[in-house]
Amino acid sequence: MRRVLLCLTALSVAVSPFAVAAQQSSSASAARITYPPTARENVVETQFGVAVADPYRWLENDVRQDPRVRDWVTAQNAVTNRFLAQLPHRDAFRARMRELYDYERFSVPQKAGSRYFYTRNDGLQNQSVLYVRDGLNGQQRLLIDPNTWSQDGATALAEWEPSKDGHYVAYGVQEGGTDWRVIRVLDAATGRVLDDEVRWAKFTGIEWAKDNSGFFYSRFPEPTAAQQFQSTNENHAIYFHRIGTPQAEDRLVFAQPDRPRLSNNGEVTDDGRWLIVYSNEGTDARYEITLIDLTQPNAQLRRIVAAAENDWTYLGNQGTRFYWQTNKDAPRQRIVAMDVANLGALTEIVAEDAATLQGASIVGDRLILRYLADAKSEVRTFDLTGRRLGTIALPGIGQVSGFSGDMSDSETFYSFASFNSPGAIYRYDSRTGQSSVFAQPEIAFDPARYEVRQVFFNSKDGTRVPMFLVHRRDLDTSRPQPTLLYGYGGFNAPELPRYQPKWMTWVDMGGVLAVANIRGGGEYGQAWHDAGRLANKQNVFDDFISAGEHLIREGVTTNRQLAVEGRSNGGLLVGAVVNQRPDLFAAALPTVGVMDMLRFDRFTAGRYWVDDYGYPNREADFRTLYAYSPYHNIRPNVSYPPILVTTADTDDRVVPGHSFKYVAALQHANPNGNPHLIRIETRAGHGSGKPTDKQIEEYSDMYAFIAHFTGMAVPAATTRRAGERG
Repeated sequence: MRRVLLCLTALSVAVSPFAVAAQQSSSASAARITYPPTARENVVETQFGVAVADPYRWLENDVRQDPRVRDWVTAQNAVTNRFLAQLPHRDAFRARMRELYDYERFSVPQKAGSRYFYTRNDGLQNQSVLYVRDGLNGQQRLLIDPNTWSQDGATALAEWEPSKDGHYVAYGVQEGGTDWRVIRVLDAATGRVLDDEVRWAKFTGIEWAKDNSGFFYSRFPEPTAAQQFQSTNENHAIYFHRIGTPQAEDRLVFAQPDRPRLSNNGEVTDDGRWLIVYSNEGTDARYEITLIDLTQPNAQLRRIVAAAENDWTYLGNQGTRFYWQTNKDAPRQRIVAMDVANLGALTEIVAEDAATLQGASIVGDRLILRYLADAKSEVRTFDLTGRRLGTIALPGIGQVSGFSGDMSDSETFYSFASFNSPGAIYRYDSRTGQSSVFAQPEIAFDPARYEVRQVFFNSKDGTRVPMFLVHRRDLDTSRPQPTLLYGYGGFNAPELPRYQPKWMTWVDMGGVLAVANIRGGGEYGQAWHDAGRLANKQNVFDDFISAGEHLIREGVTTNRQLAVEGRSNGGLLVGAVVNQRPDLFAAALPTVGVMDMLRFDRFTAGRYWVDDYGYPNREADFRTLYAYSPYHNIRPNVSYPPILVTTADTDDRVVPGHSFKYVAALQHANPNGNPHLIRIETRAGHGSGKPTDKQIEEYSDMYAFIAHFTGMAVPAATTRRAGERG
């Protein structure tokens, strides 16, 4: 298990018809927008000698609790919907996107006992369905179909985990996109759902005891109804739920009430003897590690890693000899062994490499290590002494995931995907080194029609940064084309090749996709992350701006054809670069973004993000944050490009108030400029669990918007051509 890891005046603005201008297509139709009235309150706070205005603070209130915010949301959506309805290519994007979403997709199977569990979506199902096979070649049998749980498809199957013997499955229910979970249990043989119900689980795994009597999980105290989607998350604790008992009888296993800001997650070792507790305060993978001997009643807690300074991932153990992936003394990660009975020096098994070690597992008696080499996956195998055995051949430039398993079984599964292919699921035998196809999706296009390549550019300070480019092979690359530049740049998260139907729709319509591997991510290990966070955060924005300048300089696109997209931390990225270089972009899509950098830590999970952003109440951090905060750096009468902000009413990860305040400030700053609109989804959250039909509707709106303002000439024949299905 990988740890799981915001006096009154009214403004009513009439926007004059926006003509075809430097940033707009010659085919853009005239329109007139009247923004809804947005009250500006006289809220000013002095922080470290700086008077900080926050006129839209009232928009932070929960839309479910405040009628004023609810009315504002309704009015903004009405304006946005009227505008989107007149976009000329909206229906074409929706039609093609539905085709590209309509492919069979599987999760990587998980083996428990003699059973194999996996999810499958037949194409356009709103939620993927959990299936089981009795034996590898057994008949597929449906276990859980979340599509029957709600009429709008917004109730999702979240985390799920079979018991060690495959008899039970514990699974999380996610309602309307929230991070809260309700955990239920079913009998895998009969499909019968038991009476067990666990509430207020959040940021949790599900870890079964070796005897299959119950499972460990993490939860927060029950919030009040008014604070359910906004209060800061504190006092995370690990409990054990015994099957057949009420949650009130769940046993508290681990908590640290004197340190309420810690997150605590447990993992049961492969032999079932130990519970490993990972404790950390932020988003950084820096853990204190506590060991609990599950064979001893009331066993004493043993702190085996006392300082939260490094990343530690358990891989397996032979008695008290534990194998770990860690960045201790190895910024790009290595494999070590530790004797937990006699803590001393670590034994290095596989040394740090020039490539970044992304993930590792022990399957049978083999180490399987997944590396990133210039943001592309490669897989190497070793024996348990660290002797290099070979590599696992991959189909090309892409991303590999999976390889879960343990030391008692040589069988594992993995997936491989790229920008132009969702890829296949493979079965791998670590004894023989052989891979075979477990599931191969049928897709509505020929991957060979699309080119995927990697380029490098220099950022403002000379740092060499990689970027992927994707386009149709028959696209006329001798002249600039509408281009979508995507980025994230934070939290040590690498931006890897992956198949996204929305991206393939953009490419299929004749656009270029550019995905930049900017600093702040994990493409090149800890140093790459450190170079893009805290006081170094401006490097992230410089990298992204330099990516856009490179695309223009190389003739891929122009500033009249370049759109930018990012979500969450990437939404912050888009907001910041548009403020800093409004001349560079033709349109922008900031999605569920962190836009108020002075108050992000006051809501839900925002307090965790201080590892990347810093503390707003510390002067040095405040000055850094205030300098780039998207909400606070919008200037009056600046010609910002057309912007479509997207968020959701049940986003309790990045609360929607961030986006509400940001778009209100944009609309006020330049009321006669380009359209600055917000699309607010209902019964949806930060992204996970969103129904397929809502994804198609949202992305069709977003991409029709940027197509309009980048001058994309959408092909007349937008549906699948005969014989194209691969």
